[in-house]
Amino acid sequence: MGERMMRAVEIGEPGGPEVLRAVTRPVPEPGHGEVLIRVAYAGVNRPDALQRAGAYAPPPGASDLPGLEAAGEIAAVGPGVAGLSEGDRVCALLPGGGYADYAVTPAAHCLPVPAGMGLDAAACLPETVFTVWSNVFMRGGLEAGERFLVHGGSSGIGTTAIQLARAFGARVFATAGSEEKCAACLRLGAERAIDYRAEDFVEVLKSEGGANVILDMVGGDYIARNLKALAEEGRLVQIAFLQGPKAEINFAPLMMKRQTITGSTLRPQSDLAKARIAEGLRAHVWPLIEAGRIAPVMDSEFALEEAAAAHARMESSAHIGKIVLRAAGG
Repeated sequence: MGERMMRAVEIGEPGGPEVLRAVTRPVPEPGHGEVLIRVAYAGVNRPDALQRAGAYAPPPGASDLPGLEAAGEIAAVGPGVAGLSEGDRVCALLPGGGYADYAVTPAAHCLPVPAGMGLDAAACLPETVFTVWSNVFMRGGLEAGERFLVHGGSSGIGTTAIQLARAFGARVFATAGSEEKCAACLRLGAERAIDYRAEDFVEVLKSEGGANVILDMVGGDYIARNLKALAEEGRLVQIAFLQGPKAEINFAPLMMKRQTITGSTLRPQSDLAKARIAEGLRAHVWPLIEAGRIAPVMDSEFALEEAAAAHARMESSAHIGKIVLRAAGG
């Protein structure tokens, strides 16, 4: 019996969306503590585009294929796995390899597909909920009644952050780049959506008493502006740098207002750290999803071999919410 083969999308060389190419590869084998997922849908995320451009190497031992989240059925279980079996419907955070018909990941990074949710929507959950839960709540310590500002409110991360912060009782503010995107933020529970082309978020937040927590993926000149928009004891949480990672900051006001700057990336964290985030999600976030209080915002779906078109859409920033690729199980 020959090796089982699968379709996958690999990065031919660093570059634009056109360097993504459909290939055939052997189906990976799950190692100790891992499961093999027959992928129905894979989420498309900004880090995939960074990896494609040659700016975000996979961690040691991870697949060279892009794709950090997927949903589907467990096709095989590696040694040492308890609590999951073949046929279970899961969505999972992946170390890479999602742009394929099959992918392996640690069993501890899988979560059950919420009751009543399609696999296409479930594929949109892991990367965003892991990121938002770990940064806004675990690192940023957002609490009920606090003022929360998220930039890029209509992105996959933004739409998730608005809903989660609202569900936990925070007052939510969001920035976005068009009337349509601002309207989407308001529908999801933001009390104020700020069109950054027409308004200054610093002035808006100052008039409300300042933000207690800001989630930022813009960087650049937003870093100093974020600190101005923060209240006393405010926390700035940095998760990406669409405008670059460097800024000149006057730290004196930070001292006077006792502010905190923190941040993280998800992918390089240890398997144990990700498993702990998954435990928090299962306990605190999954009940909200099961109750219908939080749902991923879906933008569009592409066939696996149309990954280049999916990347072009994401990088156009025309999308609202999440983009998925449909694989063999979808």
